[in-house]
Amino acid sequence: MTTAAPSPPRLPASARGVLDDFRRAFGEAALVWQRTGDGWDPAGAHPAADGRSADAAAEVPGTALRVEIRDGTAEDSAAAARFLGAMLARAAKHEDEIRSFSREIGERYEEITLLYSISEILGSIISLENAARTILGEVASILSARRAALWVHDRDTGMIRLAAVVGGEGHSEPVAVDDPCSITAAVFREGRHVLLGPGEEYQREDCTSGARQRGSFLSVPVSYTPPEGETRAVGVINLIGRETNEGFSAGDLKLLSAIASQIGAAVENNRLIAESLRQQRLARELELAHDLQLKLLPPLEQFRGYAEVAARCVPAESVGGDFYHLFRLPNNRLGVLIGDVSSHGFGAALIMALTISAVAIHASEGDAPSEVLHRTHRAVIDELENTEMYLTLVYAVIDPAAGTLTYSNAGHGHAFRILASGEAQRLAATDPPFGIVDRDTYAETTVEWVSGEDLLFLFTDGLSDALDAGEIEGERVLLEVATDMRREPPEDICARLFDRAGEATHVPPDDRTAVVVRF
Repeated sequence: MTTAAPSPPRLPASARGVLDDFRRAFGEAALVWQRTGDGWDPAGAHPAADGRSADAAAEVPGTALRVEIRDGTAEDSAAAARFLGAMLARAAKHEDEIRSFSREIGERYEEITLLYSISEILGSIISLENAARTILGEVASILSARRAALWVHDRDTGMIRLAAVVGGEGHSEPVAVDDPCSITAAVFREGRHVLLGPGEEYQREDCTSGARQRGSFLSVPVSYTPPEGETRAVGVINLIGRETNEGFSAGDLKLLSAIASQIGAAVENNRLIAESLRQQRLARELELAHDLQLKLLPPLEQFRGYAEVAARCVPAESVGGDFYHLFRLPNNRLGVLIGDVSSHGFGAALIMALTISAVAIHASEGDAPSEVLHRTHRAVIDELENTEMYLTLVYAVIDPAAGTLTYSNAGHGHAFRILASGEAQRLAATDPPFGIVDRDTYAETTVEWVSGEDLLFLFTDGLSDALDAGEIEGERVLLEVATDMRREPPEDICARLFDRAGEATHVPPDDRTAVVVRF
């Protein structure tokens, strides 16, 4: 078998142009040789080497080239060879600079294209996971990484979770921020990159166990800087392994850091969007809960023609712990309930719903007020103990035919019978509030009731406190309004009470409820 001889080395185009200009200007032949392992080989000779001896020769400084001059005088040829060598050296250097600059321009163009592409991806894809997966695929392709992963800090759990990954298998469980063995955790905590070469290993003195990272690896923190505030880490990007034998370079680190900066803003925007959606969802849920709670209260229209009643419940939040209820009972009687849970919000609303349900069941069976409270207490005591709340409530039954009002009062201080004369009689507590003392029996009290003249006035402390005059003075003002208007329709009395409470300012919000009954 015959082996083809290697092609002779070629001069750069600019160097060949110098030789052509030299020959045309001086009419002298110039030959260029390049040093090889075995000697000198022609490199773009002009004309081809013909075996004759050179009139003069000079090696080109800084290169492996030699210039020979033919067909000239020895003295002039030597000077020409030196001059030509210097010109070739400059041309070769210029050619190298152009190639280097072209490579750098190509690399920068590739990086700029990637960064621009990432901006478009982040602007067009709402899902952070989908955007991150697309970006990681681009990054892994450009930097020849076998695996790329984005880790994001979860504020709710305090952990760093895997948001997106492309290529290969690897650790995917959430990482604690203070994990001493995790590179990801260290990069997040310290805000510094980690760059490992093909033969290097990551090892920390404070890590006593766990797998160690070996081989080509690049990890950079993903940070976000708000318009006003300090830069903070929001995640980490990891590149693990390379398709080539080379490790990641300083240029790769610089590019990945620029990408991380873009992703950092996207991660924060994604968090803000998620938080906004969560707030909108919560607001909607609160609105639905508010509507549902109000639906638990009885429509007062059903009592028209049966009794004169007015009631209003205004929660301090979307839902609250104040409540009332009225029941049409056999033998032309009327049951009236008011309650106040010690807190407000969802927990209080749950107690409120349980209490209304329990009272409705037992009141509809015609049980005496003391028995209604006893059975209701058993229904709600576990929930009260679990939430560490307590509950005050009054359940009264008005019997116009018998001329009586019978009630049980579990620690509710704002319950009154207003007589036609204007005297206000307090319906004193018969038992402590629910959740304070566990009782097997509840008491009840019966007072006189003058049908069509007496007024039952029940309210919660949120209404009296809203007057910003102290509990005692606030109660006195409300009683004064109710007694002064005792002959007017309950609707007008209730409206005036809430108007008066609404005139106060700088009052801590609390649930406000009032019930006014003439029967």
